[in-house]
Amino acid sequence: MSRFSVVALVVLAACTTADVDAVDAVPSNTGIWRLSSGKSPSQAEWAALEATCQYKGAAIEPCLADLGLKRSP
Repeated sequence: MSRFSVVALVVLAACTTADVDAVDAVPSNTGIWRLSSGKSPSQAEWAALEATCQYKGAAIEPCLADLGLKRSP
C-alpha cells in the first residue's frame, strides 16, 4: 500500500508542475470580481473557478455570478 501512495504522490506532483504555466497565465481580470467575503480571488481560486465554468461549458461571466462572485463597483 505504501508503494502505491508513493507512486500516486509522484504522479500528482508531476501533474501539478505541468499546470504551473496555466496558473501563471491567469488573466488579470481577477481584480474586477469579488468573492462573497468581499475579497478578490487569488490566482489559484480564479483558476479553479474558471476551470469549473469551462467544465460546465458555460459562459464565464454568468457562470461566475452563479458561483457567487460579484463584480466590483
